[in-house]
Amino acid sequence: MKFPIADYFFSALNNFVAGFHPRSLPPMLRANYARELFSWLLLPLMLGAIEGGTMAIIVKKMFEGAPGVHPAQLDFAVAAVSAAPNIANLASFLWAGLAHGRTKVPFISRLQLATCSCVAMIAVVPLSSGGLLALTILIFVARILWTGVITIRTAVWRNNYPRANRALIAGKMAMVQAVMLAITGLVIGEAMDIAPGSFRYLFPALALAGFAGNAIYRKVRLRGQRRLQRAEQEGRAAGAARVDPRRLFSLLREDRFYARFMWWMSVFGLGNLMMGPPQVIVLNDEFHTSYLEGILATTVIPLMVMPLAIPAWSRLLSRTHVIAFRSIHGWTFVLASAAMWIAVLMHSLPLMYFASVLLGLGFAGGALAWNLGHHDFAPAHRDSEYMSLHVTLNGIRGALAPFLAVAIYFPMARAGWGGWFFFLCFLINLVGLFGFMSMRRDIPPRKPAEI
Repeated sequence: MKFPIADYFFSALNNFVAGFHPRSLPPMLRANYARELFSWLLLPLMLGAIEGGTMAIIVKKMFEGAPGVHPAQLDFAVAAVSAAPNIANLASFLWAGLAHGRTKVPFISRLQLATCSCVAMIAVVPLSSGGLLALTILIFVARILWTGVITIRTAVWRNNYPRANRALIAGKMAMVQAVMLAITGLVIGEAMDIAPGSFRYLFPALALAGFAGNAIYRKVRLRGQRRLQRAEQEGRAAGAARVDPRRLFSLLREDRFYARFMWWMSVFGLGNLMMGPPQVIVLNDEFHTSYLEGILATTVIPLMVMPLAIPAWSRLLSRTHVIAFRSIHGWTFVLASAAMWIAVLMHSLPLMYFASVLLGLGFAGGALAWNLGHHDFAPAHRDSEYMSLHVTLNGIRGALAPFLAVAIYFPMARAGWGGWFFFLCFLINLVGLFGFMSMRRDIPPRKPAEI
């Protein structure tokens, strides 16, 4: 007896899984791809321990009522932890300068090892005011180190994978990372609900997984390493690259079109980054969620949606300029902020989870555009500079948005208007989206080498 629907489902599933096999790529790309893929099965287990949404829930619930921890201090710590990944981006220019003219894979490997060590040390943090400060510092250090990985990794991808395959490969890496981060969030949430002290052995175990992933990543080979290193050293000798943020910001004068794109990214990103800390506060104070319920909304649901959405986003990004991509992709965050606003007004946790689904759709496209979008602007030898400028500007708004959000949310909540904070985020996102749409007509034609 045949079951057409079941046959179709298993055939689609088989094709999806087979798409991750190295044989799905040209032979010259397979070895590096396989090493990177397996390393990103393990490294996200470590990274999931300090993922912003997960850690914000842990901080809020774990230190609530701890000796010497004032409620306002705790909420601003939640803002700091939520902001840590983006504030850490301010160090991007430093990593771009330090890695300039050096071998990329060993440099990335050392940063990964240092990040794993920070995650392991979280296990010894005491539950006190001093422990809250120590935990916040460890998270910031870990995220600063990981910013170096993100900033430099894009140069590895650009040299190892041609444009025709790059978005597809980046999408596969992002899918794997999203699934593993979601699994880590589920494990941490369930473990903390069962035994709040479980973080003392759970975080070292996750750090060990990161060390294993690093051992695999060290075997990646960068194609054209000597040629790239020579070009970067010649650029440094000519004064084209320095460990100097002023050099990065000069790009805004040199490339006015990129500067315009960065402006609208800043507007659009502000609305997105402001949503995180108030969402955590609302989930705990208004919805009274458990560890797992809170982490589902902030981390697990968005990350589980990402692998489903990334293939479609990667196909779109492969065919279009990143500006055109952002003008379509941006609607996901606009709708997510609107759904979150309505969820709080209606006190509906299911609707809050639906907002998380929309965020997952947005994060899926954002993960690709974040890593690859600057390639539509940057010449090859200045790739890290363009990326580090993008990351640094994100760090500036990431340093401001969460604290600004908490400062705005508190008086609104006290006045009974807390839900309308998310309407403000909706308006800011909408303005940023219209900015991307206004740039579409000015997109320059692609050069033959980029097609």
